[in-house]
Amino acid sequence: MNKKSWKNELRPLPFILPFFIVYVAFTVFPIFKGMQMSFFNWTLIEQQDFIGLAHYQNVLTDPNFWEAFGNTTLFVVLSTPTMVILALFLALLANLNTRFRTLIRGAFFIPSILSVSVISYVAIFMLQPYTGVVNNLIQAFGIDQEPFWLAEPSLAWVSIIGVTLWWTVGFNMILFLTSLQNIPDDLYEAAEVDGATRMMMFWKITLPQLLPITRVILLLQVLASFKVFGQILLITGGGPGTSTRPIILYIYEMGFERYDLGYAAAMSYLLFVVLLLLSLVQLRLGGKGGRMI
Repeated sequence: MNKKSWKNELRPLPFILPFFIVYVAFTVFPIFKGMQMSFFNWTLIEQQDFIGLAHYQNVLTDPNFWEAFGNTTLFVVLSTPTMVILALFLALLANLNTRFRTLIRGAFFIPSILSVSVISYVAIFMLQPYTGVVNNLIQAFGIDQEPFWLAEPSLAWVSIIGVTLWWTVGFNMILFLTSLQNIPDDLYEAAEVDGATRMMMFWKITLPQLLPITRVILLLQVLASFKVFGQILLITGGGPGTSTRPIILYIYEMGFERYDLGYAAAMSYLLFVVLLLLSLVQLRLGGKGGRMI
């Protein structure tokens, strides 16, 4: 390669270098630093003794870790299918040719742009006993028993999942809606000529056309649900007791309340392995060669 070719090859370097430095500093370096911390007794102040895989062995026998992991898995199993089905239903509703479709799109999408602190405050305000909006509505229908939404484990889970659905379903609805609007009208016109009913068009045309975006939403939703943290921290604090404490909250407690960063890092990497395996399985089952859409 001559001198002129080298100059042409290096010409984009000044434009790429700043972004590369930021990427290495804030993404690549923390990954390897966290892995190093997981092999040490590491506090917020200083690095201590090298202990090898001891943190990983202790995590695997820690009942609190498995309780938190079970809570997180329960949240994923309950919230993910509900989220996908509800988002699809709302997208179909918002795609109807009615004068209310703009209202429907805005009403369900606006909560997704709010911060977690705002939605948590609204949830606590609505779910509090005696004066909360939800309990007042229940009593208006003749049910006098006062539910304590955030004080009983089963009701606390219902509250957290309900708030998460209200907060995030709008984003998935927009993804489904965009795919719905990309389905060619020719397919429906041909089916109508052949005498297909609306239900047959939904099962034979709409759902197959939405399959690629459904796989993407499912993958993103599973990953996001396994990282649930903010709304639980602010609404229930992991309680009552530890019945709603997810794995990320337990990692946070170990790292920033008990100052055991090495142990927290080990838990983080075990969670990373779980998420990586789930992503590979979903890509393998849905992508057929790795291509999602």
